[in-house]
Amino acid sequence: MSPSPTRVLVLNSGSSSVKYQLLDMRGGSRLAAGLVERIGEQTSRFKHTCLGSGDTREQNGPIADHEAALKAVAEELSRDGLGLDSPELAAIGHRVVHGGMFFTEPTVIDDEVLAEIERLIPLAPLHNPANLTGIRGARALRPDLPQVAVFDTAFHTTMPESAARYALDPKIADRHRIRRYGFHGTSHAYVSRETARLLGRAPEDVNVIVLHLGNGASASAVQGGRCVDTSMGLTPLEGLVMGTRSGDLDPAVIFHLARVGGMSMDEIDTLLNKRSGLFGLCGDNDMREIRRRIDEGDEDAKLAFDIYIHRLKKYIGAYYAVLGRVDAVAFTAGVGENAAPVREAAVAGLEGLGLAVDPELNAVRADGPRLISPAAARVAVAVVPTDEELEIATQTYALVDAGRN
Repeated sequence: MSPSPTRVLVLNSGSSSVKYQLLDMRGGSRLAAGLVERIGEQTSRFKHTCLGSGDTREQNGPIADHEAALKAVAEELSRDGLGLDSPELAAIGHRVVHGGMFFTEPTVIDDEVLAEIERLIPLAPLHNPANLTGIRGARALRPDLPQVAVFDTAFHTTMPESAARYALDPKIADRHRIRRYGFHGTSHAYVSRETARLLGRAPEDVNVIVLHLGNGASASAVQGGRCVDTSMGLTPLEGLVMGTRSGDLDPAVIFHLARVGGMSMDEIDTLLNKRSGLFGLCGDNDMREIRRRIDEGDEDAKLAFDIYIHRLKKYIGAYYAVLGRVDAVAFTAGVGENAAPVREAAVAGLEGLGLAVDPELNAVRADGPRLISPAAARVAVAVVPTDEELEIATQTYALVDAGRN
């Protein structure tokens, strides 16, 4: 009897890109990774790396659509002996941004699942269509292979109604599926679990505040391995100050901009999602550049940083209150993992809550999870690199493997 296949291809299909990794779940090792970007343009770019050999290949030139992009990915994998026709490929796992309340866990994709993801497009008009395109392209290439959808929103479906509901007329809210869904769920699930591992404890025994700080940013309160609150809401616009998104805002600002500012709904949408946040405040959404400007005495950059930190502190305090007991605060994603000044400023002044950062530990740059709080701190402060691809692959493989047994 031949051994069961153990490889999982993870696909993350964006509106004009396909990001992928091929992993072997026997040890979670990565075999290949790549990115196709600017799909549909004359200046498309494709970078593929075989991680076993370290060989990297790049292509520049037009890639017409996602179908062509996926075929190019399949060809590059085949060149490394890792093709989609390999008997060692167990499944393809797809990142899907919005699963609504219908999808609360990873799900094997069939026509009914595809139809429901399509019905959720109004809740994620920029993301779910691209996710669907990637799924359909992969199914066309390997119709016989299990394909699994892993949803950004699924981890947050454990929130109690008191956290998930807005204070709206329930009939109107339910009719239009308005509630707080949350996003970055695969990252929050992975980081909260890895934080418990770092502390040498079981996830069900640990309460963690996870701060996923990238260009998009979100916080979550995780109690015993289950999300009980998160900062993003119906869309990824709510919550923390982000690279280009405003985060929390008085809803009446929208009415004011429409009535007094004469702006259209589309213009306001663009303002709040693409021209606000750090970029709107100081013209930069790269934290490294903002810190450089602060060091040079730039007041706009300093104010942007201070607003960013103020909002972050408010959420740490709020989620401390929600959880009642906090065992750890974990920083993750591009800014959270790499920007020591952000971590230091976010925790400064919260010593009364048992939070502190050791300056020397905080300054260390390392690849793995690590504690940056003093040994005697009541609450651990950690840097835990996120790995959404590994989380998607793990969930995908567990589902497919369970179906075989």
